[in-house]
Amino acid sequence: MKAKEYRGPDSQSVQRMFAGIAHRYDFLNHFLSASTDRYWRRMAVNKVRDLLATPASALCLDACSGTGDLALSLHRRLGSRIIAADFCRPMLTRAKAKFASAGTSRSIQNIEADALVLPFADSVFDAVTIAFGLRNLEIPHHGLRELFRVLKPGGVVVTLEFSKPVVPVLGFVFNAYFRYVLPHLGAAISGDDSAYRYLPESVRKFPAQAELAALMSSVGFQGVAYRNLTGGIAALHWARKPESGQD
Repeated sequence: MKAKEYRGPDSQSVQRMFAGIAHRYDFLNHFLSASTDRYWRRMAVNKVRDLLATPASALCLDACSGTGDLALSLHRRLGSRIIAADFCRPMLTRAKAKFASAGTSRSIQNIEADALVLPFADSVFDAVTIAFGLRNLEIPHHGLRELFRVLKPGGVVVTLEFSKPVVPVLGFVFNAYFRYVLPHLGAAISGDDSAYRYLPESVRKFPAQAELAALMSSVGFQGVAYRNLTGGIAALHWARKPESGQD
């Protein structure tokens, strides 16, 4: 399948949007998803663990890390060293406080960085994760290229993103909730109606499961596979960077 062309909003708009909701971001994630987001992140961590031979000695990058929930879960469950990177400073500030409170500041390093231009050398990380961030990149294809670049040969990538429900009734309910209920709830709680109007629109436009898999293959990842979560409301995708010299 040919990879679907998709462009997200410009980077400055994304920065402003997330800065505006950072103070309520964690609460809204859990409240609006009835805490299903915790389960999705747990599945992402489990997949990283399954793909890595020695998770405890791995160096992992969590790109578009936001307030750090996935980075914290990766460290707690795998014992890995984590670099949590995001380009929205208010989100990073909340992540830093969260890591300090959990006593993990020495094991999880917070870095302000744009996922489209990562400040790392080639072939540094054993694993790269990105949860609900790929959809927000101005050019997701370029973001995937950056993730590929910073991975070691044989390294793994795991993405977690909203996707397309595969159960018809669930899809109807999900789309109705995302389109008519979530924007009003999100706006009322966060005080920012634009972010929660943007969310369903971005999910609607983002490539479906097979299309995202094709996009990952197009930048060089091998063994691309995916798993639907909660009937396809979200999906995990994973793959490896080829070993050196391997086509």
